[in-house]
Amino acid sequence: MLEKLRGIEQRFEKIAGQMADPLIAADHEKYSRLAREYAELEEIAQKSRQYRQVLDRIKDSRVILEDSDDAELLQLAREELEMLEEQEIKLEKEIQRLLVPADPNDNKNTIVEIRAGTGGDEAGIFAGDLYRMYSRYCENNRWKIEPISASISERGGFKEIIFSVSGKGAYGRLKYESGVHRVQRVPETESQGRIHTSAASVAVLPEAEGVEIDIKPNDIRVDVFRSSGHGGQHVNTTDSAVRIVHIPTGLMVSCQDEKSQLKNKEKAMKVLKARLYDLELRKQQESISSQRRNMIRSGDRSEKIRTYNFPQGRVTDHRIHLTLYRLEEIMQGVLDMLIDELQLAEQAERLGESLARKPEETAPQFANG
Repeated sequence: MLEKLRGIEQRFEKIAGQMADPLIAADHEKYSRLAREYAELEEIAQKSRQYRQVLDRIKDSRVILEDSDDAELLQLAREELEMLEEQEIKLEKEIQRLLVPADPNDNKNTIVEIRAGTGGDEAGIFAGDLYRMYSRYCENNRWKIEPISASISERGGFKEIIFSVSGKGAYGRLKYESGVHRVQRVPETESQGRIHTSAASVAVLPEAEGVEIDIKPNDIRVDVFRSSGHGGQHVNTTDSAVRIVHIPTGLMVSCQDEKSQLKNKEKAMKVLKARLYDLELRKQQESISSQRRNMIRSGDRSEKIRTYNFPQGRVTDHRIHLTLYRLEEIMQGVLDMLIDELQLAEQAERLGESLARKPEETAPQFANG
């Protein structure tokens, strides 16, 4: 890390020198680019200098402890060393945070899609359990949930449910939930008491709000049809439901939650934009490096990420090999104990990536808090 920090300091000093050059100052575009990079590097360059100064003082204090016979001086050196070692730990954490590239999507709202997988009726019931789990987690964080589309399973739960979550940091916390969730328990429909294994898939998409997603009118087909299921007489007897097909990708989105055809179309377009944006993000991640594809949040919708074992009261996250015997709390929406660990694991991987890059490659991506 010290080598990385020295490189950042050198880059910072080089930029400062360039900005003082009258020829560069006269070039507005080049000067503005350097000024942005200067601002992005300034905090970490300052922390780097403080960190090196603390390390030098720690070295001096240890020399005194080894070489001095003066009791009073030794006591002062011990006290200073204790204080400096605390500063060292604090600065290391701050520097590591600054070295981790920020995910620009973390503060976005999100769209969550839950689909029943293998396991028949029990998979639909489990999809409903996951929806309630996430609903409670969102309520605990004071995030707003808005249903977009739902297909109810015959024995309860959902074949599929799509909903949006609005609130600061919603995507940054929920993004780790993408993947296949597996449940092991005795279904209500099982008369012999045998444990069954079922699954549901979860996709968490950053909302494309504020991002330019170019959808040409000729690239989509909009169909309207009569809503079915719950919703009251008015919903079920008018052509208010909307289906949008994105012809180039084959993506299809349906919405029938609202009485208004216009509102259903707006919701369906929101989901379509989020899916197209997520598709582009995954393409970018796959093109970066094999290491990037192996991150905690890989975006692989087919990856088994977690098992909920009811007989043992156990939840296991397979990505970080974490097992917690707190199933009941987790199903009630107490997810931070899992998400915090996943976030730390991802930050460690991203820090390793950042340390492997050159200073000029990582500077524009530093987190700012």
